[in-house]
Amino acid sequence: MLKILFLCTGNSCRSQMAEGWTRHLKGDVIAPYSAGIEAHGLNPNAVTVMAEAGVDISGQRSKRVDQLRPVEFDYVVTVCSEAEGRCPTFPGKAKTVHVGFDDPPTLAVGATAKQRRLAPYRRVRDEIKAFVETLPGALADLTAR
Repeated sequence: MLKILFLCTGNSCRSQMAEGWTRHLKGDVIAPYSAGIEAHGLNPNAVTVMAEAGVDISGQRSKRVDQLRPVEFDYVVTVCSEAEGRCPTFPGKAKTVHVGFDDPPTLAVGATAKQRRLAPYRRVRDEIKAFVETLPGALADLTAR
């Protein structure tokens, strides 16, 4: 199986959604992992919107990338610009690609109504799903650039 790490700053939202979608849609061909440069805890709004889509990520946990050092990844996908800039070097054959997504918590700042607060999470959830549906083929295209 192809081993893919989705890397973000805090491993609370985007990388967690990517891991959940990949396990749900591509679990037969990809072993997905997620981690952060830091660990900020699992974002409850991410859990909520993923559950709305039929994907349970409530059992996933926020972790730092150094906790996954023993795993030899085929690909590391950075899903935010900060992680792209701070991405550590991985030993072995790991290829690093960047596929950035907006940060739902930042977009939801100041939203007081639940629907307005969840709207950016839903949009990013759906964008991540669309990306995951292209895997693993899209990764070869991205590394060929």
